[in-house]
Amino acid sequence: MRASLLQIQVDPDESVNSRRERVASLVREQSGADLVVLPELWPVGAFAFERFAAEAEYADPASGATALAMSAAARDAGVWLHAGSIVEKSPTGGDLYNTSLVFSPEGQLVRTYRKIHRFGFDRGEATLMSAGTEPVTVPHPLATLGLATCYDLRFPELFRALIDAEPQGARVLVVPAGWPAKRAEHWTLFARTRAVENQVFVLACGTAGTHAGVPQAGRSAIIDPWGDVLAETTGTEETVITADLDLSQVDKVRDSFPVLKDRVV
Repeated sequence: MRASLLQIQVDPDESVNSRRERVASLVREQSGADLVVLPELWPVGAFAFERFAAEAEYADPASGATALAMSAAARDAGVWLHAGSIVEKSPTGGDLYNTSLVFSPEGQLVRTYRKIHRFGFDRGEATLMSAGTEPVTVPHPLATLGLATCYDLRFPELFRALIDAEPQGARVLVVPAGWPAKRAEHWTLFARTRAVENQVFVLACGTAGTHAGVPQAGRSAIIDPWGDVLAETTGTEETVITADLDLSQVDKVRDSFPVLKDRVV
């Protein structure tokens, strides 16, 4: 599996429409990848809380601007696209969600994932958005993907649920984020830990720039089941990283070091 992570710059002086068009162009440049990943809340910025309601949109490509643009970009590039997340406006009420969108190479919206663990400690996202309730996997033809978002990374129970999912557990964990620079070491530590403890690949895609005055960590990384980093960004600027994942490594690692068989709870 060839995976490409797009560490998108979020500039408060760039309009959402302009960024949406620019990111769609970047996705189209990734033709040949088996999976392309964007970061969390790149249309608006993960810490731009005051803009969440105004920028909320539907997840359906028929009525959501970002979903429509990403559907078209995935189709034009012929790639599976994890389009990061948007501020989703619920079609059944006034609730907002931090919702990830995954598209097939035909541009079909295959899965959505509403972020379960909201960040903020009774402020920001934690008060403005409703929580998702269900772990979500994606039946990519090469490997089952497990979906998580940013703050989810601090809760290992979710990742156990993803690797235990039926009919086939996740073998690649995809984690878009808008992680703050002041906790960058935590981001790197948790991403590698989730790979090692679950013996899976982790695709950790962060943002560049500053979200509502909060500098972003960047540090996007592609990590193998041993916890080795196959590719990573060394700065916080907008960039793309790509790596080829040898998916047979998941079984090789689990067979040679069968720690998961010793789980008690």
